Amino acid sequence: MMTTTETTTDGSWLGSLVDFVVSLMDVIGPYGAGIAIAAENLFPPLPSEAILPMAGLAASRGSFALWEAILWTTVGSIVGALVLYGIGAWFGLERLRRIADRLPLMKVEDVDRTVAWFHRHGGAAVFFGRFIPIFRSLISIPAGVVHMPLWRFVLFTGAGSLIWNTIFILVGWYLGEAWHIVEQYMDVFQNIVIAVVIVAVAWFVVARIRALRAENRAD
Repeated sequence: MMTTTETTTDGSWLGSLVDFVVSLMDVIGPYGAGIAIAAENLFPPLPSEAILPMAGLAASRGSFALWEAILWTTVGSIVGALVLYGIGAWFGLERLRRIADRLPLMKVEDVDRTVAWFHRHGGAAVFFGRFIPIFRSLISIPAGVVHMPLWRFVLFTGAGSLIWNTIFILVGWYLGEAWHIVEQYMDVFQNIVIAVVIVAVAWFVVARIRALRAENRAD
């Protein structure tokens, strides 16, 4: 029987990395899928859009049960997110304020406003962040910085991850070798997210420079 990893090789460094991580599923079954997704949380270039369908494909071939794939990938998502949450909690809000105070174009008030927003919408941010490339991992760090109650963080992370993981595992389960079709659309979605982030950062920089110039003229 063809192994799971035989379907992922594309010759690129990322393809090789995915091959290595996903090969855990051939060795230790659904626990390997959980480890792979935990690694994806810590190293965002690892695409869950490739790993999760492979777990579904392996389940469809009888390597392990479908519910095991969903369960252990969700556990892996929570474990990886908790590591990043811990990093954010260790870094702390006061340290972040000190850094913002030293950075050009940044103000301590920017951090305070972000923290206030996160206190109001943190649960929704963590939940819906699980559906957005890049932010899927990064959203755990500010949650730790503001010391979001751990039970809420685990609850919203687990709920969002369960939905996301189930969708892509079922893609691999039903589409089999044709799961790459969905990956192409996800690549487009990820590029859109990156473009939006770049535009938002550029807008912030331009707006802040204009504000500083206006302040200097007023002085």
